[in-house]
Amino acid sequence: MSRTQLREENPVRARTAKRITGLDAARGLALIGMMAIHVMPNVDDSLEPTVVWSIASGISASLFALLAGVGLALGSRSGPHDGPRALKAARASLALRAATIAGIGLLLGQMEIPAFIILSYYGVMFALAIPLLGLGVRALAACAAGFATVGALSSWALADALPNLGEYDPSLYFLVSDPGGTLSALLFTGAYPAIPWMAFVCAGLALGKMDLRSLDIQLRIFLTGLSLALGTALLSALLLGPLGGKDALLSSMRGRGNEAALQEALTWGPIESTPVGSGWWQVALSPYSNTVFELLNTLGVALAVFAAMLYISGRISWAVAPLAQLGSMTLTLYTGHLLFLATGIWEESPAISLWVQLAAGLLFALLWKNVTGLKRGPLEHVVALVASGARERVMAAPERQA
Repeated sequence: MSRTQLREENPVRARTAKRITGLDAARGLALIGMMAIHVMPNVDDSLEPTVVWSIASGISASLFALLAGVGLALGSRSGPHDGPRALKAARASLALRAATIAGIGLLLGQMEIPAFIILSYYGVMFALAIPLLGLGVRALAACAAGFATVGALSSWALADALPNLGEYDPSLYFLVSDPGGTLSALLFTGAYPAIPWMAFVCAGLALGKMDLRSLDIQLRIFLTGLSLALGTALLSALLLGPLGGKDALLSSMRGRGNEAALQEALTWGPIESTPVGSGWWQVALSPYSNTVFELLNTLGVALAVFAAMLYISGRISWAVAPLAQLGSMTLTLYTGHLLFLATGIWEESPAISLWVQLAAGLLFALLWKNVTGLKRGPLEHVVALVASGARERVMAAPERQA
């Protein structure tokens, strides 16, 4: 079947085949934020949080996860006449995509990299998204709310009872030597635990089923995100301040710290897991704490940023073109960034390191596309080949007679 025939018979898939520049731009922005958090100092000379930490801590990774959900929804779209087989094919494709990305993350986990690696967690999130592909926008929004609340509370409640890898990333070694601890980290206790973080993926899946080029939809996404971000921030400040939350948290620390220690936990996030001594922790916005309010707040910011990128790219696309170039191959560039960190080069010159990595990433993206003619990066191309192979096998399989 020719590409022209495919477009004629499946107009929905033809429309979604064209890349959404705003999606790539948002991915590029998330990539820069992740790189900056890994490379740049967290504190200034006065031991106060730096601008990079204040802006990007927790937000960049959350935006990454949200956009991953959007990409999954766009990639699994089918035409009105494709039937249940197309959904089955999309699920088979996603299963292999999840396994491949998780495998890359577990391999990277074998190396001494001074950053937490999100890819193995991504793979688990993708696997958990498999049964959700056929759901509608409202059902997915309800799932997002459920994971952000029930998922966050269950992870918090189970943290002390489950095995934990501590400061280590899941890796192939730990998968073999400590499978229980690895599974626990990937689902509940790790840096990016899949159960609460599915809130971002589900929200992204819901967004991916909308007409993202519509100005009305973009405005709704932005206002929803802004309301969620501002609402949780204001309510958290009210609950922790005038309503006595901070005092309750101080009492729950039982002499293990003081007000300075509490402020440190609220600013930088808990050293290990969020303490279970007081439910007031769930209204805190501590970075990477995976509390209910922190998840909802970062989800709101991610929604607003994504909507802004969609709007800007639709009107002044040249302004976000460099971001879109980076965002078109985030898996490749993120992996390259981690491998670069493992070398320790320019570790004492973080600003130089960051700018060199960004320039090299942008140059590589431009050269790769111009030389190979491929719209995806090398790792993205490999993952797409693996995933599309599964899709094609399901679509080509003969129908079973009842």
